[in-house]
Amino acid sequence: MSNLLQARGKLTPNAPLAPLVWFKSGGAAEWLFEPADADDLAAFLAALDPATPVMGLGLGSNMIVRDGGVPGVVIRLGKAFAAVEQLDGTTLRCGGGSSGILVSSKARDWGIGGIEFLRSIPGTVGGFVRMNGGAYGRETCDILVECEVVLRSGERRVLANADLGYTYRHSNLPEGAIVVSATFRGVPKPSEEIQAEMDRIAAAREESQPLRSKTGGSTFKNPEGHKAWALVDAAGCRGLRRGDAQVSEKHCNFLLNLGEATSADIEALGEDVRARVKARSGVELEWEIQRVGVAK
Repeated sequence: MSNLLQARGKLTPNAPLAPLVWFKSGGAAEWLFEPADADDLAAFLAALDPATPVMGLGLGSNMIVRDGGVPGVVIRLGKAFAAVEQLDGTTLRCGGGSSGILVSSKARDWGIGGIEFLRSIPGTVGGFVRMNGGAYGRETCDILVECEVVLRSGERRVLANADLGYTYRHSNLPEGAIVVSATFRGVPKPSEEIQAEMDRIAAAREESQPLRSKTGGSTFKNPEGHKAWALVDAAGCRGLRRGDAQVSEKHCNFLLNLGEATSADIEALGEDVRARVKARSGVELEWEIQRVGVAK
C-alpha cells in the first residue's frame, strides 16, 4: 500500500470492524480507507492493485462480518459524503454516506413526499442503491433517478435507474463499485403530512422490532407468497439460541447478539433456522443480511 499513502483520506491497516457494525462482532479489515472526497476515492482505486478486493461499508446495519476479517480494502464514506441538497421542487441529491433518517427529514423540510419509507431503514444511501432497500411498500427503485459511482478501476460514472437491473433486494451494480451520490425524486406533499407518515412508520418499527439490540435487521428475504418471519415462527424458531446468538422473540426475522456471540454463532444460527424452515414448510429462505469476509 506504500504507493497509496499519498491519499488525502485516512488509511488504516488491520482495522477492527466489530465496532462499526450493528452485531458488534467479527474480525478486522486488512485495510480501511475513509476517503476525503470522491476525487480522493477515484484516485485511490485507480492506484490500487486491480487484484485487491474492495468492499463498501455503510452503517453496518445489515451485515455479518465473519470472524476472520475482510481481506483487501473496506471503503467507508464519512461526513464528506453525507450532504443532502434540493435540486428542484421534487428532487434531492444525496451523498452516498447520508442516512435514511437524514434524507427523509430533509425531504420533509422541503415538502417532498414519497421518501418517508427511508426513515425506517437503518442504513446509508449507498446501501439503499446497491440492495434496492425498501420498507412499508416502497423500494429505492421507486424513487431513484440516477446515481454516481466510482468503479473499481477508479472511473467515475453516472448510472440511471434502468442501468441497475433492479429486482427485490438486488441490483446489478458492478462489483467493487462505490456509490458516492444518488438523485431521488418524490412528489409534492405538505410537510405536516410527511411528518405524520414518518411518525407512523417510527411507531410501527418501535412496536414490532428489537431496535435497541445488537442485531442486523431483517435476516431473510420474503419468499414469493410468504413472510419470512411467519415461516420462521411456524418452524418453532422464535427465541432459538446458539450461544449468545438468538432469534428475536419480538420479531423472529431478526437475529440478536445477546452479549458475546461470535459472527460464526450468528451465521450458524441463521443456517439452523433455514434448515428448520425447509424441513417444516419446504421453503428455502434466502439470506438478506450480507455475510462478508472469511471464517476464522
